[in-house]
Amino acid sequence: MAEIAETFVRPRAVLFDWDNTLVENWRTIRAALNAALADAGLPPMEMEQVMFQARHSAQDIFPKLFGDGWRHARTIFYDHFAQKHLAGLSIMPGAEELLDVLRERGVILAVVSNKKGDLLRREIDFLGWTARFAGIVGAQDASADKPDPAPVHLALDAAGLLASGDIWLVGDTDIDMRTAVAAGCYPVLVGLGPSDPALLEGAQPALRCHNCDDLAGFVRRHWRTISV
Repeated sequence: MAEIAETFVRPRAVLFDWDNTLVENWRTIRAALNAALADAGLPPMEMEQVMFQARHSAQDIFPKLFGDGWRHARTIFYDHFAQKHLAGLSIMPGAEELLDVLRERGVILAVVSNKKGDLLRREIDFLGWTARFAGIVGAQDASADKPDPAPVHLALDAAGLLASGDIWLVGDTDIDMRTAVAAGCYPVLVGLGPSDPALLEGAQPALRCHNCDDLAGFVRRHWRTISV
């Protein structure tokens, strides 16, 4: 059941994170990262480690993981991922229904992800979802990646909107919550969130839901009672 931390307003728009929020592709991401690690003579990562690192964009994490060889490692990663990412892509339970529930209520939808922009748009197009979103912003599309608010402003600009408290940002990580706070949007956490609660310090979600089904149910139950 959804947990509400503070007063909220009916959203004019909802910005979604992509991986582990609307879709899941972790096995492909892990295989690509481990290919880059193997090429650099580094040990492979378990899935939990991969998911923790993938909260950030490759632009941010690869220099930390690979040092001076990070650009070569990034190339290995993207070459491997680009060959297999569509085959490994799956929709999170309830995600499509959640998008429909919001669209039926006139809510503008967009995606703000730390997945490289061309790969993100390829996945959205593969699912036939491109027309659902007024803005689609991935890593390296804006002047900086999440948790910087620049991708939020770019996505909202495409929709003719400005960031405000009636714009929801829905994601599964502390990075998403920090992005929402930095942009002045309403932070909504789906899933378990970070294993270390300290990562949410200063960026607590205003609404927490177990999954997309939970959030869709919350919208249905409370739409008429949400303040405008």
